[in-house]
Amino acid sequence: MSRTAIVLGAGMVGTCAALHLAFRGWSVTLVDRREPGRETSYGNAGIIQREAVEPYAFARDTATLLRVAFKRGADVHYHLRALPRLALHLAGYWRNSGPSRYPALARAYGSLIAHSVAEHAPLIDQAQARDLVSEQGYRFVFRNEASLARAAANAERLHASHGLRHAVLDGDALAAAEPALRLRMAGAIHWLDAWSVSDPGELVERYAALFAARGGRLARGDAASLQAQGSGWRVATDQGMLQAEHVVVALGPWSDALLRPLGYRLPLFVKRGYHRHYRGAQGPRLPLYDVDRGLVLAPMKRGVRVTTGAEFAHLDAPATPVQMRKAQALARELLDLPEPVEHEPWLGARPCTADMNPVIGPAPRHRGLWFNFGHAHQGFTLGPASGRLLAELMSGQQPLVDPMPYSALRFGA
Repeated sequence: MSRTAIVLGAGMVGTCAALHLAFRGWSVTLVDRREPGRETSYGNAGIIQREAVEPYAFARDTATLLRVAFKRGADVHYHLRALPRLALHLAGYWRNSGPSRYPALARAYGSLIAHSVAEHAPLIDQAQARDLVSEQGYRFVFRNEASLARAAANAERLHASHGLRHAVLDGDALAAAEPALRLRMAGAIHWLDAWSVSDPGELVERYAALFAARGGRLARGDAASLQAQGSGWRVATDQGMLQAEHVVVALGPWSDALLRPLGYRLPLFVKRGYHRHYRGAQGPRLPLYDVDRGLVLAPMKRGVRVTTGAEFAHLDAPATPVQMRKAQALARELLDLPEPVEHEPWLGARPCTADMNPVIGPAPRHRGLWFNFGHAHQGFTLGPASGRLLAELMSGQQPLVDPMPYSALRFGA
């Protein structure tokens, strides 16, 4: 008799968890209030970041902190009224970014990232999604020589420690590689192991279609209706009340709201982000991360997608136009972007933990309840790897990596 599971959340993370469970013979229903891939997974830069073996740390140098405090860039913005509620989590984030804690946390993070492309590759093939994918990497571009030199030294360090392939381009080489650039740049780091996707939401849709083809079931439902039922769980959906032995919480930024009534107080917070597409002129050949200004310009099906950095705000706070306006102005220094596609920018939220690592594994106090969230900037990158790890834990199999660094027990939950 097959084991039964409900997966709550049909983004990249939840869809891949459901898919890996189906691969292992589970009877699985994937539940979301919307179609697969329409929330956070839709709005990212579409990069499978194999090079991102170290998580984004809290800035500790005075110059960066002052620039953030005075909101001078497009990379970080904040709502002042949100800071009291975020203060404890941000303090933990700052502590964990320090030299005594960060190296161990980065090793755990990097062990998952190491499997990112390798775990996406078979799913892309089985989902017949190669038309969405480029294996040509992406570029960090730099406006000044000093930041390029620092990045080149760091790239060499990562090559030595993790075998990450890269190429350093000077200004002439970058201009030849990206003829659409309007501004003379200092140069670029071309990360060669990363892949990019022309429609992130559609890739999730293709994975969900593969899940359905493997016998999985898709349903619309409200995760807030989740209740313990005997030895299992139930949730209300458009197909009626569904029951299963196990339930996976893969709700990204909405996971905390579901788990608090169950008694879990995890150090979760969100970093919001914006994007907008532009058409009407030549775009970049590969995604470009403008490191000195903190925005990404990525060629997509809908046009050039300009994405902002992080906004610290309440999850449901009204959109703040200032960060997208700054990003648009900075992007237009680099590329001709005449026509915005959307009337208003898209807004989404990244689910973050104070120690920068996701939460993957069993809930400490509820039988049959499983966690898979908190992937911050890398849910799109890590969905297949974390989905496989979770499915192996649920199935009693040898795990892909040591699961202990991702356990909720590390927070005393």
